[in-house]
Amino acid sequence: MGRMLGNIFRLGVKELRSLYADPVLLILMLYTFTVAIYEVSKNVQMEVDHAAIAVIDEDQSQLSRRLTDAFLPPQFKPAIEIGAPEVDPGLERGDFVFALTIPPHFERDLLAGRKPGLQLDVDATAMSLAGNGAVYVENIVGREIAAAQNQGVAQSALPFDVVVRAAFNPNLSSARFLAIMQLTENITILAIILTGAALIREREHGTIEHLLVMPVSPFEIMCAKIWANGAAILVATSLSLYAVVQAVLGVEVSGSIPLFLAGSALYLFAVTALGIFLATLAGSMPQFGLLCIPVFVVMNLLSGAMTPLESMPVWLQTVMQASPSTHFVKLAQAILFRGAGLDLIWRHLLPVAGIGAILFAIAWMRFRRAIAQS
Repeated sequence: MGRMLGNIFRLGVKELRSLYADPVLLILMLYTFTVAIYEVSKNVQMEVDHAAIAVIDEDQSQLSRRLTDAFLPPQFKPAIEIGAPEVDPGLERGDFVFALTIPPHFERDLLAGRKPGLQLDVDATAMSLAGNGAVYVENIVGREIAAAQNQGVAQSALPFDVVVRAAFNPNLSSARFLAIMQLTENITILAIILTGAALIREREHGTIEHLLVMPVSPFEIMCAKIWANGAAILVATSLSLYAVVQAVLGVEVSGSIPLFLAGSALYLFAVTALGIFLATLAGSMPQFGLLCIPVFVVMNLLSGAMTPLESMPVWLQTVMQASPSTHFVKLAQAILFRGAGLDLIWRHLLPVAGIGAILFAIAWMRFRRAIAQS
């Protein structure tokens, strides 16, 4: 046992030296855990920010002018007034995303107790902006109409007030959400690429033959690649979490970072084994790269990191339970967003450990067969 552990340790040190000697992979790691996270969290926004809106004012009343002036930065650019024939051409050119039509006699009908309608045309090609922005427009219009009637909308419609409290992200900031989720996605991508590339590099450089004449087993070689590349990614993750996410982006982490890193280490065990398995299927580095793309794209997009798992078809939710990324995302969100402890996240750790053991066994059998054929 001691000899085996010693071989695994020394082979892992060799892997770290190989990684250190590869400037391309080092630059990729540096970019992935710094610039990529910063740019996504800062420049990919889910909130409504300076959206262009046009108003077709066919009423020309005090209320219609009040509605036009109510759209203010930072959510909206100042509203521009256009004629009805300009709506469709303006939307087609992308001059504005929203076009609010105020019909004739709107204020008179409203004050008379009738229920006049407003029309809102939305450019839904900007899907996230269209959905969130329509809610903003509805709230602004409702507030101004309520003020014009000298009573709250809720009081006229409901016998109670609804108070909304946003838990875990009070300011509804997308930067806080995107920074953490981008970090989890980058862990998946780098774990697959680095581990698989290490095996492909051994094969292409001919050093795999050197390992075969040494008193080491395929199990030891595989374990060394897993712990070395996993350790490198885990160190990069911790530095990124402290230096980029917390210090530079100012994102507040609610839970225990050491607990998150422990869960990440278990997840890395599963994903690095997957990287080795994919490398045994590929004959060259280009083939490995093409094989990896659909794997980590599906793992990231369908893991629940960016879109809720509950919104997917039931059969797809069931299938994605076999992916370790699904459970890792739940684990990361529970710890970093909601401050969950081990008593709550163990139910996510167990599936990651089980899936990791299965992936490791499959990868080991494939790797041992590939070694035997070399």
